Amino acid sequence: MTTLTLIHPPALPRHVAWLGYGGLLPFIALAALAGGDPHHRLAWSDALAGYGAVILSFIGALHWGVAMSAPGLDPARRRRAFVWSVVPALLAWPATLLAGSLAPLILLLGFVLHIVQDKMLAEPAGLPAWYLPLRWRLTVVACICLLANAWQTWA
Repeated sequence: MTTLTLIHPPALPRHVAWLGYGGLLPFIALAALAGGDPHHRLAWSDALAGYGAVILSFIGALHWGVAMSAPGLDPARRRRAFVWSVVPALLAWPATLLAGSLAPLILLLGFVLHIVQDKMLAEPAGLPAWYLPLRWRLTVVACICLLANAWQTWA
């Protein structure tokens, strides 16, 4: 008689969870402050755009690291990962220079485009099974905060 062993994907490491979810706190706090403090809305919105730009640039750099180190990537996919890795920063920087609802919308676009790139890279690069679910959750919350901020600037 054979025993069927279910293989569970590795759990999200605790320190990664703390760092990832902790990184959402400024998104949530700054979006809430921008919505709840109309006298300082512009300052809170600018701070949110600045933080969003930093995080968008950071996640772009993840692709640079994967392109350098993932042994299973074919040359074309590796080249695309290197090229893509700089695109988020090229979207993020101009967003910090824009006022009103344009900055959060450009950042939101960058986060959405990046999760699409993550999905295309995760399997060929052999990323951990927890990576994409974590990135989806982080992206959704960041995008909700950016969208709320854009909405507040229209109101």
